Amino acid sequence: MEESFVVLIRGINVGRANRVAMADLRALLADLGYLDVRTLLNSGNAALSASGKTATEIAASIRHGLAARLHVEARVVAVTAADLAAAIAENPFPDRAGEPSRLQVVFLADPADRARLLPLAQQDWAPEALAVGTRVAYLWCPAGIATSRVSRAVGSAMADVVTARNWSTVLKLAALVSDTRRRN
Repeated sequence: MEESFVVLIRGINVGRANRVAMADLRALLADLGYLDVRTLLNSGNAALSASGKTATEIAASIRHGLAARLHVEARVVAVTAADLAAAIAENPFPDRAGEPSRLQVVFLADPADRARLLPLAQQDWAPEALAVGTRVAYLWCPAGIATSRVSRAVGSAMADVVTARNWSTVLKLAALVSDTRRRN
């Protein structure tokens, strides 16, 4: 049975490095055997369907495909549609979603990595905030992500095993994967 996934590729189409046309990404994903491939924005966000694969296997195959075919080294995080829905439902800052660019959802490559964030979640980041969910972390950065202390701390603790999207993009990804699931 096919399952729907969201794929988040870190660091492509940011500045001049690691440029990937979304048409090339869709073609790569289809050639890797994924179905119902759709992309969102020009930043490495995709929804797809697959049978008999885990999110970890999907992320690894896409990472290798990007390197082999498009000569781009990038971290890839894949989550199931159910994981994405849970991340939305668990949002501990729903009152702050009115400023979606200031609310970041950090997707973990491995849910076990959340243990590295738990000590940070115990700290007082005011006026910023950090909460740790099942498979994600939530960062409230009222002055923006570029100057955020909590964002820097999470980045330092997690190195390359996460990728973040703002709340607006997370909701758009949910709509994209929902549309993919309706088509199956």
